[in-house]
Amino acid sequence: MTNLTTTHKTTRLAALGLSAGLSAALLYSPVTEAAGLLKPNNASYADLQIKTHHVNVVIEDMYATTTIEQTFHNPNPNDLEAIYSFPVPEKAAVGEFSYWIDGKPVTGEVVEKQQARQIYEQEKQQGHATAIVEKDKYKTFDISVFPVKANQDVKIKLVYLQNTQTDTGIGRYVYPLEDGGVDVEKQSFWSRNESVEEAFSFNVKLRTSYPVDGLRMPQHPHANLQQLNTHEWQATLINQITAQQPNRDDRTLPSNTATLTTDAPTDLKAAGEYDAESPNQSTTVTRLDKDILLYWRQAQGLPASVDTVSYKEANSSKGTFKLTLTPGNDLPLITQGRDWVFVLDISGSMQGKFSTLTEGVRQGLGQLNPQDRFKIVLFNNQAQNFTQGYQPADQQTISRVMAQLDSVQPGNGTNLYAGLAQGINQLEADRSTAIILVTDGVANVGETEKSKFLHLLEKRDARLFTFIMGNSANRPLLEEMTRVSNGFAMSISNADDIMGQLMLAKGKMTHSAMRNINLKISGVRGKEIVKPRLANTLYHGQQLTVFGHYYQPGEAEITLTATIDGKEKRYNTKIMLPEHATAHPELERLWAYAAIEELQAEIDYLGADKDAEQAITDTAIEYGLVTDYTSMIVVRDEVFNALNITRSNQQRVEKEQKARAARLQQPVTAQQHRADQQTPMFVDRSATQPNQSQPRAAVSPSRSGSGGGAISPWLVLFIAASIALIQLRRLNGSTTKKA
Repeated sequence: MTNLTTTHKTTRLAALGLSAGLSAALLYSPVTEAAGLLKPNNASYADLQIKTHHVNVVIEDMYATTTIEQTFHNPNPNDLEAIYSFPVPEKAAVGEFSYWIDGKPVTGEVVEKQQARQIYEQEKQQGHATAIVEKDKYKTFDISVFPVKANQDVKIKLVYLQNTQTDTGIGRYVYPLEDGGVDVEKQSFWSRNESVEEAFSFNVKLRTSYPVDGLRMPQHPHANLQQLNTHEWQATLINQITAQQPNRDDRTLPSNTATLTTDAPTDLKAAGEYDAESPNQSTTVTRLDKDILLYWRQAQGLPASVDTVSYKEANSSKGTFKLTLTPGNDLPLITQGRDWVFVLDISGSMQGKFSTLTEGVRQGLGQLNPQDRFKIVLFNNQAQNFTQGYQPADQQTISRVMAQLDSVQPGNGTNLYAGLAQGINQLEADRSTAIILVTDGVANVGETEKSKFLHLLEKRDARLFTFIMGNSANRPLLEEMTRVSNGFAMSISNADDIMGQLMLAKGKMTHSAMRNINLKISGVRGKEIVKPRLANTLYHGQQLTVFGHYYQPGEAEITLTATIDGKEKRYNTKIMLPEHATAHPELERLWAYAAIEELQAEIDYLGADKDAEQAITDTAIEYGLVTDYTSMIVVRDEVFNALNITRSNQQRVEKEQKARAARLQQPVTAQQHRADQQTPMFVDRSATQPNQSQPRAAVSPSRSGSGGGAISPWLVLFIAASIALIQLRRLNGSTTKKA
């Protein structure tokens, strides 16, 4: 597969085209942080070490299971606490955490966040073995382990689940390690050790009932990529240090160094920091500071489809299903001229991402039509109309503007509101306008209230297309802004193929979209199913995913209605939901995560509410999920018993482990989850694909897959009565105030 190289531009001190005050502010460069073990700044003890870090990912049945096993080592003469922090993976549901006590793994249980922290501190004060997983909102998962005994190791295991989708036939999985450097308070308090001392491995098994004709890891060109059969692929990265005995006659390797062993050739400096000029340095295999990104490309000409995966135990009255709709390519191309407004974040937190940003803008401008116009707005502490209004999208103008943009250096805070307000100024009613926002979404200067952003966008008839940079971006804010404007959001890693990203995005910005979508499922007494909150529009290449419950097995009728260019279109099919299906118990957690996300969106939009918070807490405890309101605690079995904490999550974990092992023993068959073969819901994609008006996006793999695709996964409404009660109380409260 073609390897695309991102061009990194050399930035200069002066910021051409900006005011003198803004230019002077562009000299700040924050330290980019990564996943790793935390230590308070100025602490006198030696860093705790990550001895091993092993990642195993299974992508099957349209969701991904990521298993991480790590060994920590304490080189100090006294017992210490290990605190490991890593970015929250997009749309990830953490449901399993184990800590080895007395040589045996103990599975954690989910309790309320404050209770979990109290239990952990009490056990730590008594010198007992304990561990906890906590979520810092959208930013990080933090794992605390005590004790790591003097000169000894401890071992932990973490498992999280994510929905996966494809976008124009391209799947995407990210193992996030870069945290984006946006949490200034955390950086000022903690330093971190992100080095793996002995062994690192990353393994992915991809199992899909639709044929895949290629895999790609853009930042790891020497990874071992293998096709095992028609429906299975495998990707492997292995780095390991092997100690060498000193040999004074050996002039190839100095004494007290190490040999890096990999499954394929790699760059020693990139993989490990080994330097032959410094023979006494501490050698490492790898650093947990760069995302690992995998793309897969489906074979061309696959059918449009409706796919289902279900779970229902024989003794249960309630089943859970996941429904994935993949429409055909029948959305017409937009041919008239458009205006494009690029609103670009140049705050200090974008320092390590700015070269990726500028290359994306360069590629994006190059994709515009001759009749299009563009404008660029930059913002950090303040906003600046960089191009002084709209410019023609010709090559000479683009080259001139990009030469100026290349000289900009990021710095200072993030006045996101000012940037948006400047971007939507002077829109012309007779021209279609798209606003391209590129940011890490950490608003910390000027207006930061979420409702203000939403009201600003609700007043304008413009689509907001958001490119979210980094793993610590404020995704809840950015996705809600996208929803209000009926646009779409794409997450971008520094490890991404920027050209591929832009090719997928162009299809969404230059093709008509399905709007005013309504999805109806009838015939099976389905509940907790409703049109998702985060999207009212389906763009070119996107999939639509719904999670739900059903109480009456049998035939269900699916009806999708939408408007395309002002005309209503209807799609229908029938599917079967089974009486008994036990292969996918993880669907229950995925449903619960989607339901919790829906409730959290209500809180973010309408404000904090105790009923909604309690609903999230109750659901997270029932289904074993780490959230903003719950944490996962590990103590000895006798402590769980003394605290009257039932081992429900342990039982769920055992059930999921057995199901995963059984699935891996079963062969994958062609289109095994397709539900509409008898009555296809959409026009077959193979009939339109060869005549598409743009290059096939799969040639340059890009955004889709784990964590939700360009539009966040279609969600379900959880506890309809709770949300109705919340809204009713707020309405009553508002009425009372007005009165």
